[in-house]
Amino acid sequence: MLPKDDDNPLEHAARLLVTASALGDLSLTDARYVLRHMRPGRIKAHTILIHEGEQSFNSYMMLILRGEVSIENAMPGMHTNIVINVIGAGSIIGEMSMFDGGPRAATCTAVTDLAVAVLSRSSLKRLLHERPEVGVRFMLAVSKRMSDRLREVNKKLKMYVSLTNTLQQEVSALMDGKSSASANRRYQFPDAFERN
Repeated sequence: MLPKDDDNPLEHAARLLVTASALGDLSLTDARYVLRHMRPGRIKAHTILIHEGEQSFNSYMMLILRGEVSIENAMPGMHTNIVINVIGAGSIIGEMSMFDGGPRAATCTAVTDLAVAVLSRSSLKRLLHERPEVGVRFMLAVSKRMSDRLREVNKKLKMYVSLTNTLQQEVSALMDGKSSASANRRYQFPDAFERN
């Protein structure tokens, strides 16, 4: 009888790593090997995992095994972050900065207690040295996932630009209509107000 995923944490994690929300193009065999290079961890709710703009701690990525994480971005002129997405088991975070060494693109906060698997840049280098073919397939799967996310962002950006243009046109039409209408009519006080 085969063990259930819950009875075998490595198998459960490998199956999560190959889901569409993580690295759907990676084989289960490759995922099992990659997971041998990842470090398990537990994180308390409300812990900030990644700070947007941070460059000093950008050498790792995480696979969420259990729990939820909010993805947030700071908005110019606002003193709070806007939640862009909430992700759960089978999702990965931190992969862009781990690869390019650039600043973190978003703040990621644990919404609930988490179980994670962490892959550091040094572990990835070790994996590439030991099994280059697995490392390359892993990197291709991560690259495809980043490409998919970029396409999603582009679609959202086009939608936001379209909405902004529509709103600008409606505001302009209202302003044009208001100025011409107010020039042609006298202000009418509601009955509840007394005229002086």
